[in-house]
Amino acid sequence: MKGVILAGGLGTRLHPLTRITNKHLLPIWDKPMIYYPIQCLVNAGIKDILVVTGGNNAGDFLKLLGNGEDFGLQRLNYAYQKGEGGIADALRLAEHFADGDSICVVLGDNIIENNIAHAVQAFEGQGGGARILLKEVHDPQRFGVAELAGERVLGIEEKPAQPKTNLAVIGIYMYDANVFDIVRTLKPSRRGELEITDVNNAYIQRGTMSCDVLQGWWTDAGTFESLLRASQLVHDGGANHLER
Repeated sequence: MKGVILAGGLGTRLHPLTRITNKHLLPIWDKPMIYYPIQCLVNAGIKDILVVTGGNNAGDFLKLLGNGEDFGLQRLNYAYQKGEGGIADALRLAEHFADGDSICVVLGDNIIENNIAHAVQAFEGQGGGARILLKEVHDPQRFGVAELAGERVLGIEEKPAQPKTNLAVIGIYMYDANVFDIVRTLKPSRRGELEITDVNNAYIQRGTMSCDVLQGWWTDAGTFESLLRASQLVHDGGANHLER
């Protein structure tokens, strides 16, 4: 399995900070944000990693990360997303890198407390399809909410007024090689973007989407409030967070 980190976009919710740098290069406590998704993949045993970035500061990723030596990697791969075409549009750029392998996709602003190795192993044992990670939240109306039958996902409802569960879909997804065929069938949403929810719904319709419920805390860092919360969570978790 290969790893794909999606770290593009303009980060407009974090202006004026993101007028001078990419959102994923902002600090979360004492490390740049991009360090956390890389370490998340490395901790799960995934060493072949592509970083998809964009905007005016893409070269700064190379200056910061190099070939990934700080993570024990021999090399990192990079791709550039023009504009803001959506998460699924950024994922499309990983097809040549994946080269027929399955992939674990992590959104660059998602930060978790614990290891995803168990979920990765479960996906590798399920024989194809897709697997997503869910997290119990107190305000599911803000998220895509999953309805389950055991480990199988029956549906995902975006920001429902009356959620059927409190299980939010977080930004970690595992897909087989069919994902790129699915992306080619997508049409832009009303936002003008190719939506990752449409990718997930395609696997659900095929009956091949499964899930794991994440233990420990999770947050994204796409707003000033969540950026502060992420730093506080990492700080409170101790200095060894990245090595867990």
